[in-house]
Amino acid sequence: MEETTTDAQDIIWCRETVPKVLKLVCSTLLLTHTDLVSLLLVTPSLHRTLLSSQHLWQSLNFRELNNAGNRLISALSLPRYRYVKQINLEFARDVEDSHLILIKEKCFDSLQSLESLNLNGCQKISDTGIEAITSCCPQLKTFSIYWNVRVTDTGLLHTVRNCKRIVDLNISGCKNISDRGVQFVAESYTELESLNLTRCIKLTDDGLKQLLHKCLSLQSLNLYALSSFTDEAYRKICLLTRLKFLDLCGAQNLSDEGLSCISKCKNLVSLNLTWCVRVTDEGVISIAQNCTSLEFLSLFGIVGVTDKCLEALSKSCSNKITTLDVNGCIGIKKRSREELLQLFPYVKCFKVHS
Repeated sequence: MEETTTDAQDIIWCRETVPKVLKLVCSTLLLTHTDLVSLLLVTPSLHRTLLSSQHLWQSLNFRELNNAGNRLISALSLPRYRYVKQINLEFARDVEDSHLILIKEKCFDSLQSLESLNLNGCQKISDTGIEAITSCCPQLKTFSIYWNVRVTDTGLLHTVRNCKRIVDLNISGCKNISDRGVQFVAESYTELESLNLTRCIKLTDDGLKQLLHKCLSLQSLNLYALSSFTDEAYRKICLLTRLKFLDLCGAQNLSDEGLSCISKCKNLVSLNLTWCVRVTDEGVISIAQNCTSLEFLSLFGIVGVTDKCLEALSKSCSNKITTLDVNGCIGIKKRSREELLQLFPYVKCFKVHS
């Protein structure tokens, strides 16, 4: 009788209790594709519970994995991944155009709900692959192709034609994209919120100005390591009234006049002016007086700033700034941490020259 009772309890445990507990756990934990496949093999009851939890199968992460292209095709061929929303292939170096073309041919329906696609570092993908994969993703909102030297303006043309809803675009390191490609973006994505143009070395003032005139919803703009722009373009950044994040590291042509115009972006929270060598106190004081929500500021390597700008920042932004980098700013006198905390009581990270 005891054995029968125990067996019944085990059955209840496997069929009812474990699935209920799993459902609770899965709603709070982010399980990987590998984790889910392993769990499928535990018990038939668990298998049914997992398959009935649609939200568990909305993400595929093959970051840095070998044979990722074939793994992705196999996964998308399964009914449970019919409504996948996120795919991460970052640094999955074996992914090629042929994989993306095959996905278009065999798994087209599975990508109709896709919202986020990360192809960072997939250097074997060209415009051909971009055309194939974007044609399957009408709901795509976030698209990242960082460090892809094969993608050109044509790849961006395919993207804007196929994916009308993108609000977050990362083409950092895509050195073969020019003003023409950026023009496609400007004309098609007027609601764009985040754009990363790091090291897109073919861009000129003309391309940047087109973006700034049309993408007025931008909240994040990364222009890291782009030294060719001039104040003619930088002044137009003031059009971005919603801008919160701006990276101008290495903007060698940015002057105080340009920075004063940028200070009209009163919602700035993070500003990177590292190696903006033409900037002086005048430009930074304009930022201090107007951008009072600033939390992060880097003045790294700017020899033309002095204690005057530091005092202005302390007066206007001391209750917000948590990170301040004045390393290499030889015009700012050395201070102890205690002295700096008197100026910026809420700062958590100081970077000062030794």
